[in-house]
Amino acid sequence: MVAAFLLTIALPLMAQQTNGSILDSQLRKLVYAEGAIVQLYVDTVNISKLTEDAIRGMLTELDPHSTYTPAKDVQALNEPLAGSFDGIGVQFNMNEDTLVVIQTISGGPSEKVGIMAGDMIVTVNDTAIAGVKMSREEIMKRLRGPKGTTVNLGVIRPGVNGVQAFKVTRDKIPVYTIDSFYMIDDHTGYVRISNFGSTTKGEFVTATNYLTACGMTDLVLDLQGNPGGYLQAAVDLSDQFLNHNEMIVYTEGRTTGRQEYRAGKDKIDLNKIIVLVDGYTASAAEIVSGALQDHDRGIIVGRRTFAKGLVQRSIPLPDGAEMRLTIAHYYSPVGRCFQKPYEKGDRSKYDRDMLDRLNSGELMSADSIHFPDSLKYTTKGGRVVYGGGGIMPDVYVPLDTTYYTRLHRELAAKGCINTTILKWMNTNQKRLLKNYNVNSFRKERERLLKDKTINNERFREGFGRFQKEFEVPQEMLDILYAKAKDEHIEYTDSALQATLPFLRIQLKALVARDLFSSSEYYEIINPISEIYKQGLKAIKDEELFKDIKTN
Repeated sequence: MVAAFLLTIALPLMAQQTNGSILDSQLRKLVYAEGAIVQLYVDTVNISKLTEDAIRGMLTELDPHSTYTPAKDVQALNEPLAGSFDGIGVQFNMNEDTLVVIQTISGGPSEKVGIMAGDMIVTVNDTAIAGVKMSREEIMKRLRGPKGTTVNLGVIRPGVNGVQAFKVTRDKIPVYTIDSFYMIDDHTGYVRISNFGSTTKGEFVTATNYLTACGMTDLVLDLQGNPGGYLQAAVDLSDQFLNHNEMIVYTEGRTTGRQEYRAGKDKIDLNKIIVLVDGYTASAAEIVSGALQDHDRGIIVGRRTFAKGLVQRSIPLPDGAEMRLTIAHYYSPVGRCFQKPYEKGDRSKYDRDMLDRLNSGELMSADSIHFPDSLKYTTKGGRVVYGGGGIMPDVYVPLDTTYYTRLHRELAAKGCINTTILKWMNTNQKRLLKNYNVNSFRKERERLLKDKTINNERFREGFGRFQKEFEVPQEMLDILYAKAKDEHIEYTDSALQATLPFLRIQLKALVARDLFSSSEYYEIINPISEIYKQGLKAIKDEELFKDIKTN
């Protein structure tokens, strides 16, 4: 059982330690305690749960990032980083209790059999999934399955009577870690990375090859909200920006020793680099940001990052569960560790950090941030940087609260915005697909991602017209107002007028996402982001770049 597995890990360690007998006695103690509970406890016990609770208890006493994941959750945990999963190839949203297809993956299993955007999947293998309050996780479990297996879907299509039957053969479905890439102007490209997975470098090369062909010489790299991911993926991305043999990051732990990661020869030709960050930029994303800052290669714009400087190793357990154990700290090229302070066993205080930043005034003013001199470091170019609390940006951008009114927060929290888009798109999608030549756009985008070739005029033409022509109609707003009334959301006319400017842009961006892709969503929504606007301002500020290396 688990105790035996623990011994297989512990025995090699005991051979290296003079206190091996102490470790051995503690492991035996753990086994004896579990045995006594199983044999003697007054009520029947769940041995598996007892063991899991014991592992969680041990990890809780270590650090905030050492975690245990049950076997049933391991696959879902790793999928965003793995690069693909087996499924039917649709993007969907839940409209109340009905699954509505937003898009089919071009060339994927669902598109091949004729499933279309706007279709409502109501049964899976003769089991109803609509109108039965089934959880999103349970629905996904029924739709997914090993490549080559089949699933029978019952589909209701607007304008067509009855339930149509489709037999779909599951296949590998790609998972992308780059949310968006596009040209901001004739020379400035934009790339947004959502997390660092096994495919990130390849996706980045594809995106930058396209942007370079469009004339990119400067780059805005958006890492806002990026929680990190694979260490090697962060190293591979940093490699694209730094000179051969320059240090990217090094790790060091009690038993792992020092391991250095240095740049190879993959550097791409770029002039200025701006990196956008915020309080949820963490881990691998901090490695990239820190390497660029330490080598005076780019300007960091935004707010202080999350501050995670701990390296985890995935340790598979015999029943398929997984333990992620912190084995080292990582350090930036000048030797700073970004990890913020924590008290072992007190996860709640650690989790309150962002709230504490808000209450302290940090999110509104850089003057509220104070680093001790002991955490001060100097880059090769003589700039002062700090460790021990994430990455302090070169250009600080306070939190802009004007867009997110109380009314907007209520509408979002109660699902009114997404429900409005689903309902309006359900009756207007076919017209929009035709008007903006969306099918050609999707095929060209898929060619770009797979074959790295593209007809740029056909790729951009439809979205370009959408961006110029489309305005949120009153009909869509009326749906939103009706939904707000159903949810008992009360508001004044002044509150509505204060909310509408941002709301109109958000609704337009969501329509663009459903028609085109997430990339076009960001292209519409970004210009109202203060961090984005300050990033564009910074890239034109020659004074900022006087100590920064280019090319």
